[in-house]
Amino acid sequence: MINHVWGLMSRPGPELQLIHREHESVSHVYSHHVLLMAAIPVVCSFIGTTQIGWDFGGGQTQKIGVMMAATIAVTFYLLMLCAVALMGRIIYSMARRYESRPSLNNCIVFAGYVATPMFLSGIVALYPMVWLCLFVGLIGLCYSGYLLYLGIPNFLDIDHREGFLFSSSTLAMGVLVLELLLALTVIMWGYGSTLL
Repeated sequence: MINHVWGLMSRPGPELQLIHREHESVSHVYSHHVLLMAAIPVVCSFIGTTQIGWDFGGGQTQKIGVMMAATIAVTFYLLMLCAVALMGRIIYSMARRYESRPSLNNCIVFAGYVATPMFLSGIVALYPMVWLCLFVGLIGLCYSGYLLYLGIPNFLDIDHREGFLFSSSTLAMGVLVLELLLALTVIMWGYGSTLL
């Protein structure tokens, strides 16, 4: 798993081709990659919100109790796991009109690896400052978009010109899924802080 993470960050094109040649199953990519990577933002958010507290600016921080934070963290974790599967299903649905017709398995595996930069950006939640989390999250989103544009033609065996249009549509859908996930997360963390 660590090799793929390092490869996706340092040499994404060849790494995506290597991942494609491995023909991983969904259960393998979840057990060896997604479950571990999705834990990064969850654990960091839990530590940051219970030990340091959310910094909304102006020098005021707001901590969340351990039990409430644990409940929110588990929910957040499950939502992220579902979001990867949902993005895989969206890619699969959109790719069915192409001649290569990638399998649902390939689409979910691809979505799991494309989400890697987003998961890694969750490290910043150790110090939960709203503007910092948004800034680093945006960088993670941009790099995930780059992996998407780079990987769609090769990973899903789609022509490069068509792959650009496909990637743009997929990125738009991914941003919608991300916005839904972020909205639910903000509601949960906001709800948790009001119960103190």
